[in-house]
Amino acid sequence: MNAQQIRQAYLEFYKKRGHKVIPRARIVPENDPTTLFTGSGMQPLIPYLLGQKHPDGTRLTDSQTCFRAEDIDEVGDNRHTTFFEMLGNWSLGDYFKQEQLPWFFEFLTDVVGLDPEKLYVTVFIGDSKNKVPKDTESAEIWQKLFTSKNIEAKVVEIGSEADGYSKGMNDGRIFYYDASKNWWSRAGKPENMPAGEPGGPDSEVFYDFGTPHDTAWGEHCHPNCDCGRFLEIGNSVFMQYIKTEDGGFKELPQKNVDFGGGLERIAAAAMHSPDVFKIDLLWPIITKIQELSGKQYQDNVQSMRIIADHMRSAVFMAADGVTPSNKTQGYILRRLLRRAIRQGHELGIENGLFTAIAPLVIDMYREPFPETTKHEKTVVEVLEKEEKLFRQTLRKGLREFEKLAKAKLDGRTIFTLFDTYGFPPELSVEEAKKQKIQIPDNWQDQFNAELEKQRERSRSATAGMFKGGLAEHSEQTIKYHTATHLMYKALRLVLGDHVEQRGSNITNERLRFDFNHPSKMTPEEIKKVEDIVNEQIDKDLPVTWKEMPTKEGLATGARGHFGEKYGETVKVYIMGPEDNPYTMELCGGPHVEHTGTLGEGGKRFKIIKEESSAAGIRRIKAVLQ
Repeated sequence: MNAQQIRQAYLEFYKKRGHKVIPRARIVPENDPTTLFTGSGMQPLIPYLLGQKHPDGTRLTDSQTCFRAEDIDEVGDNRHTTFFEMLGNWSLGDYFKQEQLPWFFEFLTDVVGLDPEKLYVTVFIGDSKNKVPKDTESAEIWQKLFTSKNIEAKVVEIGSEADGYSKGMNDGRIFYYDASKNWWSRAGKPENMPAGEPGGPDSEVFYDFGTPHDTAWGEHCHPNCDCGRFLEIGNSVFMQYIKTEDGGFKELPQKNVDFGGGLERIAAAAMHSPDVFKIDLLWPIITKIQELSGKQYQDNVQSMRIIADHMRSAVFMAADGVTPSNKTQGYILRRLLRRAIRQGHELGIENGLFTAIAPLVIDMYREPFPETTKHEKTVVEVLEKEEKLFRQTLRKGLREFEKLAKAKLDGRTIFTLFDTYGFPPELSVEEAKKQKIQIPDNWQDQFNAELEKQRERSRSATAGMFKGGLAEHSEQTIKYHTATHLMYKALRLVLGDHVEQRGSNITNERLRFDFNHPSKMTPEEIKKVEDIVNEQIDKDLPVTWKEMPTKEGLATGARGHFGEKYGETVKVYIMGPEDNPYTMELCGGPHVEHTGTLGEGGKRFKIIKEESSAAGIRRIKAVLQ
């Protein structure tokens, strides 16, 4: 089975078992100030895992598009990608371990057709210090499942990842690991969890490609070894416990299952290929790169993998409303695109990289995610413009190289060229050789030291900007969320019906809202928007919502969001009387119950900044003060 078939089969498999298929959440989370991107399948489901009722019931399944910026520098090996799909199924207080583990095993072996001899699993060893029991139940279920396939399933206690390298496999099939590997909570290990925080053991499934162990990683191989022999393809999290005031744990009244399985990884296992880039969602891109460059994959593995991965990420970001910029999500998109162009340059592709590849990526996802097709023209235009811009930057970098090289060319200078002008270090070295300019032998160490300093600065900045817990719902944040709806309608009244939301980021200190508009707003326009919003606050409009079928919700005239795909039912939020509302929008909430709440303490809505976010995109920052 290829990846497209596996995705469809997975959703059908769980649909037959009473699950509702829900749509993917956007790759850029709405109104979550804690994170730039949707980085896991469970992230959009957190409110429901914590007790909120889901409109589609207690059994859910989907394929969620995810992006992890922290993996950018890892791309180039045979398995890391920044963009991936996470197949998910959830039980919200419904079934538990006895159903979940057999279902996934059945799906892998009987539906996908994986050889059960090549599957290995891990379970939680327990934590006596924090009074969390060993997950013997999962281990026993796995033993029965392997026995049903006539496979002996020896249980081996490992402990930490480091212990694995010294202990090795010992002919095991089921492996006990500690909390660093087989425990889930938002706070991490049991000792880090505050009272009242839910968590639980998890059980991971690994596929064995049978490749020789690389002792550079450790003396012995084991499932969590990074040598490439084993690939994790699925993880069942059992939200089973809640931390008590005395530091112990007790069973949750509502136990949840949160499963995530990497679609690309399962497809690689189905091919029995440790190279994930050979699956049907990546190989067509590699084929196109070979055609554009006239070079072969086996001779240019790293460059082609980087381009293929980054193009998938870029297409979904652009389809979900992100545009290249020097801040937040836009900065990450720009970094991906420029990295892809640099790699294309190394392959001899001088222009037209994105116009050739973006439509190919969109076409691959036309059926499962039709919203990408809907925005194809915008996506291609955004990426093409960035390519032209950066190719000019690249030429500037060459000129700057000439200036800096005359003074001194070392690792620090090469980093400056890279960081400021986007000039690849490989090109600096190549140009130095051409011009017979000496570079110190330790230039790479100097370059890496500067790069690490930059990463530290970046990490500190991110920690400061996106502090807090997931899905932060403080009262002030809820007020700003409600104010965003009021402002969106006001913008359309003042600027015109062409205005569409292109992203938002809301904290408890301010709201930020991106929208399409061709020109800078005038002071008069800004004042009109403020006056309209404050008028609605003064009217103390009721804020109500109805749950209804999506078609019916859209038929009411309620506005959706750019790049959003909705399930069978939606929440329609109404501000004002139902027979003559000020605004109606499809939204998951939360909101205040009356708009007057926003004006408590004499506060007024105020736009503090209106600026360009990208070509044709404006950004507003506003406060209640």
